[in-house]
Amino acid sequence: MKKQYKLGVIGAGFMAQAILKGAIYSDSIKPKKIIVSDASEQALEKLEYLGVNRTRSNADVADNCEYLLIAVKPQNFEAVAESIRGVPVEKVITIMAGVRKDSVRSALLGTAVKVARAMPNLPCSIGSGMVALDAGEFAGNIDDCAFIDSLFSNCGTVLNVPEEKLNAVTGISGSGPAYVYLFIDGLIKAGVAHGLTEDEAKTLAVTTVYGGAEMVAHAEDKSIDELVSAVCSKGGTTIQAVDSFRRDDLEGVIARAVDACVKRAEELSD
Repeated sequence: MKKQYKLGVIGAGFMAQAILKGAIYSDSIKPKKIIVSDASEQALEKLEYLGVNRTRSNADVADNCEYLLIAVKPQNFEAVAESIRGVPVEKVITIMAGVRKDSVRSALLGTAVKVARAMPNLPCSIGSGMVALDAGEFAGNIDDCAFIDSLFSNCGTVLNVPEEKLNAVTGISGSGPAYVYLFIDGLIKAGVAHGLTEDEAKTLAVTTVYGGAEMVAHAEDKSIDELVSAVCSKGGTTIQAVDSFRRDDLEGVIARAVDACVKRAEELSD
């Protein structure tokens, strides 16, 4: 039976809004073909500018949409599943960290439910995000694959990966923006300590991080070690900072932070 809405979304948080904005502004889907539910009336009010249909009922969303996007925190999924249990859902997309497809299927009591998992990150809100996507269960249907991909490609770069890699993805790109923000903040504070204004230090730090990332992305003939060496000169200034990072085991600090993040994602999976 044809559903009233193309896309139903449970959860009206920041990430759901980013995904909807990308899809609507790119004209991939019309607002009138979207319905969104959230327990918070205030959260729903924030979606008014997008022109989507809004409701407090998760069951109404699940029962009347072709694709159901579950965009809530993993800790809230049990309550969401309870609210739509028994509703016939066939196509589910989830952005919940650590919640496996089989767990989604089991919670919804639907063995025939097809589930796609995506891990978007915060820069999706400005169209510069990174999204890891496992839509393998939809591989037999070109229309399904195209629609799911369009939901995320309009707010960032999409990388297709199998589900078993999504916890690692969480540790790198899902949570990674926070690591970048901390590094930039450290540069800004160090700049201020050496006499720059905060605005001057922020401009220098942000532009440097952006430019460095662009070089890594486009310098296909050079490794990262070679790029580091290109900035350093023997007895110069940069090598002093790089040697300090190495003495403090910066690589180990990063590895341990990612390990902690991935471990938490694995705990959520269990």
